[in-house]
Amino acid sequence: MRIAIASDHAAIELKTQLREWLIEEGHEVADLGPDSHDSVDYPDFGYKLASVVADGTAERGIALCGSGIGISISVNRNPAVRCALVSEPLSAALCREHNDANCIAMGARLTGVDMAKACVTAFLSTEFGGGRHQRRVDKLSNPNF
Repeated sequence: MRIAIASDHAAIELKTQLREWLIEEGHEVADLGPDSHDSVDYPDFGYKLASVVADGTAERGIALCGSGIGISISVNRNPAVRCALVSEPLSAALCREHNDANCIAMGARLTGVDMAKACVTAFLSTEFGGGRHQRRVDKLSNPNF
């Protein structure tokens, strides 16, 4: 799967660990930065991630910052992207099954690497349920639907 990953300075270590693990798992991973611990603005990286998911360059996205909150808000500014803030595998699976989320966000200060890997595994392996959920997902991108 083609996966894009981005973070802010607070989540560099988690981003690096997840990127390397995903590559080992056989995924194609685009690391959208940043590349150093220098302070950056998470919206810049959230917008970049949303852009490559929205245009189809990446099939799924992983957004990371200290809490996961700020970057998830920035990713969700793009109407073609549905980013769910997750902290455990059940919410990561449900965001796919019920909401057809194409991105997840996690907080590096709140989620350890093993739990983050479990969330990513659930996110990547769960299919969208469709059915009654489809009309709701349609409304997420078009509030007048």
